[in-house]
Amino acid sequence: MTSFDDFLKHIPAKSVDSSDKSTHPTAFDPARAAKRNWTLSELGFSSHFMSQLDMEELETLTPYRISEIQRSIVVGLGEAGIRSLRTPHKVPTSAFGVGDWVLVDHTDQIARRLEPRSELKRRAAGTDVSEQLMASNVDVLFVVTSCNDDFNLARIERFLALARDADVTPVVLLTKVDLCEDAAPYIDQAKGLMDGLDVLGLNAKDPDVVGQLAPWCGKGQTIAMVGSSGVGKTTLLNAFTGRSDATQDIREDDSKGRHTTTYRSLHPTINGAWLVDTPGIRALRLHEKSTGIEQVFDDILELAGQCKFRNCRHENEPGCAIQAAIKAGELDAARLDRWRKLEAEDNRNTQSIAQSRRKSKAFGKMVKNAMKESDRFKGRDREEF
Repeated sequence: MTSFDDFLKHIPAKSVDSSDKSTHPTAFDPARAAKRNWTLSELGFSSHFMSQLDMEELETLTPYRISEIQRSIVVGLGEAGIRSLRTPHKVPTSAFGVGDWVLVDHTDQIARRLEPRSELKRRAAGTDVSEQLMASNVDVLFVVTSCNDDFNLARIERFLALARDADVTPVVLLTKVDLCEDAAPYIDQAKGLMDGLDVLGLNAKDPDVVGQLAPWCGKGQTIAMVGSSGVGKTTLLNAFTGRSDATQDIREDDSKGRHTTTYRSLHPTINGAWLVDTPGIRALRLHEKSTGIEQVFDDILELAGQCKFRNCRHENEPGCAIQAAIKAGELDAARLDRWRKLEAEDNRNTQSIAQSRRKSKAFGKMVKNAMKESDRFKGRDREEF
């Protein structure tokens, strides 16, 4: 029986002439484009993706992993190096995410997106009910915040729900421990958010910071970083990749940072893992019915199951296990408030998206009926479309 690694060797790779600048996207500088080629295994291609290919695709198409998306630009990494990819006709770049695996034809056009192992998704900004794909095929999510005014339990809980909803392992990184008098209270509060949660206090400029995070950054693994601007994400990116991207200082009055990263991108790390860098996020809106909320707040749900009444609102009803836990000092009332807020938002999101889908379906049906009526009026029948 052919092994997975042997199977990979039969996938055709495109040869690339490093002197031919047309094969490289203009968004990259020459130094990055000249970077050595990677094998599919090094890029994170696994049997999960191989099982989705048929023999014809193996012979005619080439796998690429999306490393950057900027408006109309999609950049891929493959055995042939870095290439600028074309999306199919009328398919927007938003249909793909950094970290996605796609099959590409001989003209560098994307033929198909492979089913990802995981997807980090959030609700799009503004009043739009659409989802925004943040990253795909991520194994670990580094939730980065700092030991200053940026530290916000509600925001961390949202990121944890985002990770658990995608079945991604979350790790909280508390930076700037060298600039605060005592980092222990920050670490203890973060650890209390979820059972078994790994929380590390670190100095992003520490020469050994990569070694501290090595347990989550194995070869072929993919890590994503999220957090506000100014918490040290770019400093960590530089440490992991050996790059020297410029960083921005934070404002002294509120500890808020300025955006250093302006788009999502995938970077190879010095230890063989892959790192997705994202722009600073201060406000995260969860998408349709997040199961991650249940996993982050499983302590509250367990208590709710012990309440005397099924429809207990956890306010002042007799036999409320949640209120009893608060009075006993076993549960923080603020955590209950944060859970209620996320649950209410989650329910609104689900209703809004369902309503949007109904409206879209009704509009499509109306257009279809109008076209049929027009054809009937003209004395001809149009085939079903």
